[in-house]
Amino acid sequence: MSKVNWKPGTMVYPLPVVLVSCGVTPDEYNLITIAWTGTICSDPPMCYISVRPNRHSYEIIKRTGEYVINLTTEKLARATDWCGVRSGRKFDKWKEMGLTPAPASVIQTPIIEEAPISIECRVKEIVPLGTHDMFISEVVNVMADEQYLDPETGAFSLKQADPICYSHGHYFKLGKPIGKFGWSVEKKKRKKKRKR
Repeated sequence: MSKVNWKPGTMVYPLPVVLVSCGVTPDEYNLITIAWTGTICSDPPMCYISVRPNRHSYEIIKRTGEYVINLTTEKLARATDWCGVRSGRKFDKWKEMGLTPAPASVIQTPIIEEAPISIECRVKEIVPLGTHDMFISEVVNVMADEQYLDPETGAFSLKQADPICYSHGHYFKLGKPIGKFGWSVEKKKRKKKRKR
């Protein structure tokens, strides 16, 4: 197999694509589409988002010290894209996309009512990195849409929510599962022999 060298770049794909809500008063509520986000610690639970300082949401998040990561779905795909190419300086993104700001449980920033999962975050540190600054944040609460919860186990079915991801300028639905965590080393169940 032959390999070709490219200049250094951000080639970790696909990425989650989320709608981040920010602002603590209705007159400043805004949405920003983010693909550079992820988990950085499980205990305490921590996430990050990376934002360009020239984006309208940057100063809001920096000043308030909080934001909500709202997971996106196929139904939210158009709003996700639109909120990434339009500025909150010129548009009320909530109104334009027909999205509903709803109260979060712990912080003042609203969640997106239509999102299947909303992750409430408090900023712990802002790390300047170059084109983007990373907001390292503690997860203070998670809100899940009950329609995606299994009534017997309480487990969340992300598959039913039809999540989307982002790769090289395109949005994709997630495909069929090919395995679960640990399946590569899982012992096969033996069939019980029937007694005669």
